[in-house]
Amino acid sequence: MNIIFTRPLIDAEDLMMSFFSSGHKVIHMPTLKITSAEMEPIDVKNYDGLIFTSANAVRFLKVKNDQKDIKCFCVGNLTERSLRLKGFNNTVAASGTVNALKNIIINHEKNIKNLAYLCGDVISYDLDKELLREGFKVRKIINYKSTKIIELNKESMDLIKKYIANIAFIYSRRSAESFDEIVRKYSLSELMTHCKVMCISKKIEEYLKSRGWNKTELFNPGEELIKIDQIKNG
Repeated sequence: MNIIFTRPLIDAEDLMMSFFSSGHKVIHMPTLKITSAEMEPIDVKNYDGLIFTSANAVRFLKVKNDQKDIKCFCVGNLTERSLRLKGFNNTVAASGTVNALKNIIINHEKNIKNLAYLCGDVISYDLDKELLREGFKVRKIINYKSTKIIELNKESMDLIKKYIANIAFIYSRRSAESFDEIVRKYSLSELMTHCKVMCISKKIEEYLKSRGWNKTELFNPGEELIKIDQIKNG
């Protein structure tokens, strides 16, 4: 199958290689540029735990000390793995959704109440506000920024025309906006007629449907290969 990947290469390389190994054709069409927000290093001793809803928040994390045993709440396995590679050893991962992460935090040890939430400048779910309502003390720290990419280079354009996409994976609302803009800007709608757009959340799916994308489906991060096989054999 022909698959469009919209994540930055650093986040998608391993999964892309898995698809290549399974015989699929992968077209890399990044829709966001991720950069550091130049955060001030935080003193983790001031918190009971840290929250990460993206591996990008881990990538740009800066701390004042080398305390790696602080409790870290991660949205999914990729984020948790990124923290482990940095030496943090007290981690717990949700199933890939922010709502699942919120429930894990709420139902965790009662002595964890003072949290730092590391995230990007654009988020689709106000996790900090939700936790504040639940009685937690939360400091939201923006440590990375995302900029939409709406340009398509010639190599990607040629690949999209040669290998008509069967599936496209979208991982954020902002990425969905860029994807839609690129398709319209380069008049690719006709080529995308049979493309199923896989959305990581209901909000993303609702946005794409409002823009005229009728072939959408939800997926859980980490289950991309399973979804591909289901669609292929369905």
